[in-house]
Amino acid sequence: MPSFSWRLWLGLVLILPSSLAAGEASSLLQDWHDVWLFRFFLNVLGYTTIIIPGYFLITYLKRINYLQTGVDDLQTGRGIFYPVIKACVFGSETKTGLLDDVSLAPRNDADSGSSARQAFKLVFCAAGLQVSYLTWGVLQERVMTRSYGASTPEEEGEHFKDSQFLVFMNRILALTVSGLWCVLFKQPRHGAPMYKYSFASLSNVLSSWCQYEALKYISFPTQVLAKASKVIPVMLMGKIVSHKSYEYWEYLTAALISLGVSMFLLTSTADKHPSTVTTFSGVVILGGYIVFDSFTSNWQDNLFKHKMSSVQMMFGVNLFSCLFTVGSLLEQGAFFDSLAFMTRHSEFAFHAVLLSVCSACGQLFIFYTIAQFGAAVFTIIMTLRQAIAILLSCFLYGHAVTMVGGFGMAVVFLSLFLRVYARSRMKAGRKVPQPQVQKV
Repeated sequence: MPSFSWRLWLGLVLILPSSLAAGEASSLLQDWHDVWLFRFFLNVLGYTTIIIPGYFLITYLKRINYLQTGVDDLQTGRGIFYPVIKACVFGSETKTGLLDDVSLAPRNDADSGSSARQAFKLVFCAAGLQVSYLTWGVLQERVMTRSYGASTPEEEGEHFKDSQFLVFMNRILALTVSGLWCVLFKQPRHGAPMYKYSFASLSNVLSSWCQYEALKYISFPTQVLAKASKVIPVMLMGKIVSHKSYEYWEYLTAALISLGVSMFLLTSTADKHPSTVTTFSGVVILGGYIVFDSFTSNWQDNLFKHKMSSVQMMFGVNLFSCLFTVGSLLEQGAFFDSLAFMTRHSEFAFHAVLLSVCSACGQLFIFYTIAQFGAAVFTIIMTLRQAIAILLSCFLYGHAVTMVGGFGMAVVFLSLFLRVYARSRMKAGRKVPQPQVQKV
């Protein structure tokens, strides 16, 4: 009997510490998973499991001169994968200069139709852009800042935390819409190697993740103003990536935008986010969004040197975005957790789907508006949309803006309109290329 008691105590001594250690490790892992920087690195680690094998495969195919050996195999009936590999890795060897867009050719004033018809098209484009992106903005803030499942105001409910799943939802629907568009409407013959889309896709996924994640730490009006100021890093990235030069008025308006944003950020009340650490996290995430988005637009600008349409660009980028996000979600086990959240909360499922529909439709309205009226009209419409989005967010979610902060907002939007006016005057004097369509 004493021997049995001794063995029992020995077993408890050995088992309990290991059980407690396992529980502490699980709790520690959960705590780390609540840190945005840890989630960011987890996502990037998931993307590298796709990028690194792809890099070695592409390097190997180029090193063995697959284009020649693939032709030989194709002639003997063994190279059944040759067309796919050629399109993904090599593409066509020639570049065609500027964008040759069949389905979205630049407008011709001589064939523009009656004034009433043009006015109707303008109202249609403006309404489509405003409805799509205003709804998208309201839903974005609702999903990331409010809980689901609370039947009374006293209940806390359950918050959705995985920003990457929302990015995947947006991209899978945009991929479907752009794919159908490419099938239904004639497109130019594609020339760029498909793998080149992966660079813009990776930066696009990271910028979208930062955009959703930032709403956990900052207000929506702050995010909108920060996005309006992205012309500054876009210019810097343009000098670094594309070696572009800019006019004096572009530097002036960029400085005014910086001044306006600073006025808003330094004077806004912090009633919802009182922690300086939290505010700093939001600023860092927003900085990441602006940097990644600036790289995306400049890389896409270089890709347009190949023969492709805007919708083909949309399809290629979203194809790799879906590949990156679904791979990372499955590796983390977050994909099925997010689906389970959707089944528990039907309201969230509706919001997530509608969010994706608005994003995809908004992209098509962007292409159509620029094709019909040019980039200047499009920029004016989207600048107005940003101002309305801030007012709508303040009305629906109770964000407070000080008088100095409101003046800073006015400086930002006045600077944006000044950029449109200056660019229009330049176009009246000399022919310049149309600016690249950017994600908003």
